[in-house]
Amino acid sequence: MNLNKVACLCLLMASCLSNLNGAERTYDLAQMGLKADSKKNASPILQRVINRIKTECNPEDSIILRFTEGKYFFHETGSAVRTYYISNHDQTNPKKVGIELEGFKHFTLEGNGAELIFHGRMLPLALLHSENCTLRNFSIDFANPHISQVRIVENDAEKGITFEPAPWVKWRISKDSVFEAYGKGWDARPSSGIAFEKENRHIVYNTSDLFFSTKEVTATKDGILTAPHWKDSRLIPGTVVAMRTWYRPAPGIFLHHNRNTVLENVKVHYAEGMGLLAQLCENITLQSFGVCLKGTDDPRYFTTQADATHFSGCKGKIVSCNGLYEGMMDDAINIHGTYLKVTKRIDDHTLIGRYMHNQSWGFEWGEPGDSIQFVRSKTMDIQGRPNSITAISPADRSETAGVREFRITFRDPIDPQISEQEGYGIENLTWTPEVEFKGNIIRNNRARGTLFSTPQKVVVEDNLFDHTSGAAILLCGDCNGWYETGACRNVVIRKNRFVNALTNQFQFTNAVISIYPEIPDLDGQQRYFHGGKEGSILIEENEFDTFDAPILYAKSVDGLIFRRNVIKKNNEYKPFHWNQSRFLLEKVNRVKIVE
Repeated sequence: MNLNKVACLCLLMASCLSNLNGAERTYDLAQMGLKADSKKNASPILQRVINRIKTECNPEDSIILRFTEGKYFFHETGSAVRTYYISNHDQTNPKKVGIELEGFKHFTLEGNGAELIFHGRMLPLALLHSENCTLRNFSIDFANPHISQVRIVENDAEKGITFEPAPWVKWRISKDSVFEAYGKGWDARPSSGIAFEKENRHIVYNTSDLFFSTKEVTATKDGILTAPHWKDSRLIPGTVVAMRTWYRPAPGIFLHHNRNTVLENVKVHYAEGMGLLAQLCENITLQSFGVCLKGTDDPRYFTTQADATHFSGCKGKIVSCNGLYEGMMDDAINIHGTYLKVTKRIDDHTLIGRYMHNQSWGFEWGEPGDSIQFVRSKTMDIQGRPNSITAISPADRSETAGVREFRITFRDPIDPQISEQEGYGIENLTWTPEVEFKGNIIRNNRARGTLFSTPQKVVVEDNLFDHTSGAAILLCGDCNGWYETGACRNVVIRKNRFVNALTNQFQFTNAVISIYPEIPDLDGQQRYFHGGKEGSILIEENEFDTFDAPILYAKSVDGLIFRRNVIKKNNEYKPFHWNQSRFLLEKVNRVKIVE
């Protein structure tokens, strides 16, 4: 057993210790009206069982909800109906929830290999306001995914592209002659997509996001369609395209306001948003978690509509060990907080701060006692001294759910320059997590491999980044567009293997490892954004196997070491990246590079 697995198992055991003061209660679904492979709608049965558990159990009881191996089918009818505001998702409500767990203190969902299959447009599993909970040994999938997989049959420069939908795709031609996918309670007109090589499932070289029109599409009796306005010479016959929209209503698993949560051997095969979204949680361990295909024989090429895992405004420690992340339409992991934009200065102790991005609002941002700092948006310089919150309340409504603006009172006087007249962001420093990302495989996905934005310690070690298409690792920070905090102060990137990243161009993909904060006025910046001391960011003992030039891009960094790394050149693709510098540095200090 390797050291990464030992470390993860130790954390797992520590998180799963039962409370000795409570009773142990087991609820076996097979004995409560839900047997495996029965085709019965599991949604109302789970609702009844969970309500019964809450009625019968004391808060200190240790509860096990047990499935037996097999398939279970969840439908919108009879599901829980909830209003959730979920970070980095479309804030559409209410949501239909298959398994809704809230207010537990010692709870285990034991899947025993159960396959949970969802229909329609649902949020499969939500865990809220709970402590010491474990989810393990099950998978999540949808019978009819909202992404439409097709195979290119013919590509004619004049006639357009001829394609064949996969057998499970439900489709029709609309009255205005557009290709349209549909399912129970939903329809979609995809106008973008990602192309995969048929044999190895890599994203097709130098294609990035496809944009196309299926206007005036026609179909044969055999279900072969021709789109005369879809023309792209890069898509050879046999290419598989995941046709998609940009809609992301809900993740596969939603975690909110939990402490000490463990997910062990859980697989998400499809979700219309993130695979897992955690917000305002403390201490999360993912052991052998996967956002992945069902194996080498899986006819699908895609998994989630967005990130595999995403952590917004969390604290404590986030651990991801021995996971598999593939085929998703964004990063394997993204960890960040959210800047509030200062929209009004009321007095020397009070401001109005606003959620700015249209997919990140509606939920709590901070609480009294939290440490904060202010950032000037144009330069990403810290303005004034750290401060703390003494009071915070919604400013645009009477309750937190659905909030966009907060009225925040601070302990110390606010720097005189901070007002709505020039762009400033407020960063919550308390809700920032330490991270261990070890022993994972990230492959054949869109955009980037991993994204970290936290001042706490980050260790990225012993991972395989295999054809991530964009940058493999990104350290960001943005108070202008995504409004995702913040600066990294202590990062170790060690003993990873990077294989042919940068086969495509996406946002923030300047090199295999890209340290790329958004700074509109870099010349006007007074300090450095990332780092802050000698060796703040350490990149060592990694292997880069690449067809192109750029290995490291760094902007606004103080304290960077690149040493004892191996760089191997291959000829698997033709170099094409705009950046032909092995190391491209902009405004850096205390940098040591030794190949």
